[in-house]
Amino acid sequence: MKRIWVNSDDEHTEVAVLESGKLMEYYKGKRNQGQLAGNIYIGLVVRVLQGMQSAFVDVGLEKNGFLYIDDVLPAHMDRQPKEKPSIHDLVKEGQQIMVQVVKEPVGNKGAKVTTHYSIPGRYGVYMPHADYIGVSRKIENPADRDRLKRIAERHLQPGEGFVVRTAALRESEEALAADLIELRGRYRQLEEAAKLDAPAPRLLYSDLEMLPRLIRDLFRDDVQELIVTSERTLQEIRGLIPAGSSGLAERVKLQSATDRSIGESVARQLENGLKRKVWLDNGGYLIIDRTEALTVFDVNTGKYTGTIDLERTVFDTNMEAAREIARLLRLRDIGGLIIIDFIDMETDDYRQAVLEELIRETRKDRTKTVVVGWTRLGLVELTRKKVRDSMETTAPEPCSACGGSGFADFIK
Repeated sequence: MKRIWVNSDDEHTEVAVLESGKLMEYYKGKRNQGQLAGNIYIGLVVRVLQGMQSAFVDVGLEKNGFLYIDDVLPAHMDRQPKEKPSIHDLVKEGQQIMVQVVKEPVGNKGAKVTTHYSIPGRYGVYMPHADYIGVSRKIENPADRDRLKRIAERHLQPGEGFVVRTAALRESEEALAADLIELRGRYRQLEEAAKLDAPAPRLLYSDLEMLPRLIRDLFRDDVQELIVTSERTLQEIRGLIPAGSSGLAERVKLQSATDRSIGESVARQLENGLKRKVWLDNGGYLIIDRTEALTVFDVNTGKYTGTIDLERTVFDTNMEAAREIARLLRLRDIGGLIIIDFIDMETDDYRQAVLEELIRETRKDRTKTVVVGWTRLGLVELTRKKVRDSMETTAPEPCSACGGSGFADFIK
């Protein structure tokens, strides 16, 4: 059973996604807070780097945005030149340019920006110059994929692109067309705003505030209940749901006396999920270490001794770890390169089964995750799209003694 729990007051909003009682995703922020990723600006090119084929663009943030040449060339491969030109042929210092943030500032790095714009809606993502139609990978039925693709083709104008989201699966053609028209109109408005004679940098477009954005992106047909802690939030969320959206409004419920333990469960699971050592249900455990370049998961049998033999005990622990790691990637919002050190297995069938379990579980993730496979050293390598800092770098306070490493620095 999939449930969403929303706790919102005048200042802050908490949103938790639970599957069969397990906390899978968690978001918390100021009520009126948006996100930088997706914002579109008129920026000012402040530096062009020939050796890196890139430019730095001032968009009004603390650090300048980074614009790579591939994000200036046309998005569609057929429209790109056969030989890649110099970045100096595409942008000049002092030039005003419209860019969109695709990756928020992380650590000492500024935001990554692009000229390949995209505007998300409830049923799809509109890309004004992509000339491409895609369908969510979570829609697996070929007939459904073909139907949705044909609907998009009928309503797109030449050169436009559109990616159909999972929420569109059971919606009518009229609903999808209305979403596309609204998104196209939104982009036309920001195009007009970009023509105004006003100084750069300046913000042209930002996505929805936190609660409306999460309701749009998370509340779909696979959610049985959306539980809220106040009558005001209940009415607000019902007002955000488009008319005729598969009875979603009726699934929004005010928290009852029997539901009051949900908040406590969310807090407890969040605390446990952000620890360096995370216990598995069967008694095994994970050690999670993060560096600037990658995140490492180390799997251990811990208290689990099994009932058959050592190889089966190791296999069972690795299978449990694969499911838990996929959950923690979503919960912590870990991005970038990820390495998993599963316990060594001698049986190839077991190794393949663990890999397939990891692939199956990561497919549930809304963020693009690619499981590369086993390395020569017996590790599993995967990547997950990185849009912003992971939760473990933003939620807890770093230890004053060790800085989060787990080891006190006695040498000053």
